[in-house]
Amino acid sequence: MPEPRFNRIAVIGLGLIGGSFAAAAKKHNLAASVVAGSRSARTLEQGIALGVVDDGSQDLAKAVQGADLVFVSTPVSAMGAVLAALRPGLAPGAIITDGGSVKGRVIDAAREALGSHASRFVPGHPIAGKEKSGVTAADADLYRDHRVILTPTTETDPAATARVRAIWTAMGAEVLQMAPDYHDQVLAETSHLPHLLAFSLVDTLARQGDSTEIFRYAAGGFRDFTRIASSDPVMWHDIFRENKAALLQALGLFSDGIERFRQAVEQEDSDALMGIMTRANTARAHFLAMNGRTSYTRAQHSGDDTIMTDSAIHKGNANPTYTVAPGGQLAGRLRVPGDKSMSHRSIMLGSLAEGVTRVEGFLEGEDALATLQAFRDMGVVIEGPHNGQVTIHGVGLHGLKAPGKPLYMGNSGTSMRLLTGLLAGQAFDVELTGDASLSKRPMERVAKPLRDMGAQITTGNEGRPPVRIRGGQSLKGIHYDLPMASAQVKSAVLLAGLYADGETSVTEPAPTRDHTERMLGGFGYSVRRDGATSAVTGGGTLTAGKLEVPADISSAAFFLVGASIAPGSEVTLPHVGINPTRTGVIDILKLMGADIRLENQRDAGGEPVADIVVKAAPLKGIEIPESLVPLAIDEFPAIFIAAACAEGDTVLRGAEELRVKESDRIQVMADGLAALGVDHEVFEDGIRITGGEFGGGEIQSHGDHRIAMSFAMAALRAKGPIIIHDCANVATSFPGFAGLATHAGLNLEEA
Repeated sequence: MPEPRFNRIAVIGLGLIGGSFAAAAKKHNLAASVVAGSRSARTLEQGIALGVVDDGSQDLAKAVQGADLVFVSTPVSAMGAVLAALRPGLAPGAIITDGGSVKGRVIDAAREALGSHASRFVPGHPIAGKEKSGVTAADADLYRDHRVILTPTTETDPAATARVRAIWTAMGAEVLQMAPDYHDQVLAETSHLPHLLAFSLVDTLARQGDSTEIFRYAAGGFRDFTRIASSDPVMWHDIFRENKAALLQALGLFSDGIERFRQAVEQEDSDALMGIMTRANTARAHFLAMNGRTSYTRAQHSGDDTIMTDSAIHKGNANPTYTVAPGGQLAGRLRVPGDKSMSHRSIMLGSLAEGVTRVEGFLEGEDALATLQAFRDMGVVIEGPHNGQVTIHGVGLHGLKAPGKPLYMGNSGTSMRLLTGLLAGQAFDVELTGDASLSKRPMERVAKPLRDMGAQITTGNEGRPPVRIRGGQSLKGIHYDLPMASAQVKSAVLLAGLYADGETSVTEPAPTRDHTERMLGGFGYSVRRDGATSAVTGGGTLTAGKLEVPADISSAAFFLVGASIAPGSEVTLPHVGINPTRTGVIDILKLMGADIRLENQRDAGGEPVADIVVKAAPLKGIEIPESLVPLAIDEFPAIFIAAACAEGDTVLRGAEELRVKESDRIQVMADGLAALGVDHEVFEDGIRITGGEFGGGEIQSHGDHRIAMSFAMAALRAKGPIIIHDCANVATSFPGFAGLATHAGLNLEEA
């Protein structure tokens, strides 16, 4: 067992929070001894009897004698008196931290009570709790997988902050750090205000003459919202008083919102009502996704599994692991989700169109929902999605409004890059942010040509997010030769061209997906296409209409590969988009000997679609033609699995773009192949894979959805189980993948 981090920890206030801190310190051997200070002799007796603490005293100065860490967990209003009472017993180097839910007033009290020792005070707030209170409810695991916010000031000793951070981390908590004022503002808006509103609503109804009847017929929604009005009035009385300024500011914002709602109802303003309610309908999931750094779709369906309040954060299974047993075969008619690229663009162009656009087959996945939320944040009324149906009330090319906060793109590089172009010509400033993975991806490749058009754009360190765009710039049309094939860069420049003076044209060195050009035409905007060059002229108008999104060939690719490599398999994938700029995966698999045929070919909203039938077939290694690389850039993780099952070598070159996707897909796939025992050689721009038998193993997907799904299919030919970690982002492009794959015959368990 490691040596304790502290010699003696003193916990002042032995309720649930303090008692759980003491219990966790003992469980993890974080101190040689843990003692308590409390005004209540009975509480001390209970704490000692339960083994939560080793000893205690009602004299707070005596309780902290010899302690090198003091954790104060008392009501915020009592904090000043408590700190003053314990100060005489503090050792010169003792660190003090607290668990108060309001930081500004606590810091003021600490400065006054502790004097020169205030530099050793590290303000903190554990966001954890449960319904029971008191030392008898103490739980050594209360803080595991929960958040603790530290709010050190400029005078706080950094070494003290580091030691407090370390002990919370050792207890299993995730430690965040923010300014005290910001902490109080955030908690006022997300916790204190909801409690105030619940108390107010219940009190208002209780004072009505017919309150008995009102409560008798109250529905579940009323009970759920007003449940928090049963919280401890004494505690919340203190919080409301101690966080007065921030709470009043939050209450003012809420009052403004209520007034907008009242006016919309009074004036029967249908668009305003729908705007408020559609934004609110998805705002909770968006909020939880950002705060939990989990998938938007997982947060959307989490119910009460992921709730942030002042008393607790309860997390669901935010980052599942796939365990896939070896063997099996795939069969059936499998409808994969809608095309992600087209879903993005349907929201963007529908929002900028004049009139109402109705979309069928919209992908309700993480990335597309990030785009949808961004346009809601810019004032566009969007109904749905409901079973793939979305109704967009377009505002025209110049009708977007400045968002009140940065636009969060989650994991979606497509959202960020295309929006950078589209927003370059707006009248307002905007910032685009993303999750940890997106924040590592290059954005200068988009920013550079947009600056040539007159846009003012800045990026973060090394040209990565966040992306900040200065509004009100006059854009001019340019011709841009893409240095490498990229549909995202091409689309960003063309979308900026809608707002530019004159013609904007882009020439690409190799064909890339042309959904932007096709969809612009579908919305009535003229696009000139001449070989490898596409061009638009600014100043036109987009006209709303009906749009049908076909099934995504990138999602179909996993089943194309799975059915090809598993003996006895046969699947039909209906209504899949077969845009010629996207069918590289089919061409490559056919070159390898795959049995794939297209049936019922037809046109859907300007895009070619077909039902794809694939049967198991022996595959052989090939040298992948470089001309096909841009046409299959997103499908290569799945193709790598096909190569591992093929006879001989498969060689890919000219695919350096794979290194700057959601992960370095060349290296991450190579690491996974190595874990399974597949012979391979990595190049800077590709890989050689030698097919043959391979075993099971553990795969680190690095949060890359396509890596996770590809290795799930590999289990069909593996000799042992494959365990795939970090699979939350599968919802990025394929919500419901695990269920559909299991239904088709894959032996997959999600945990």
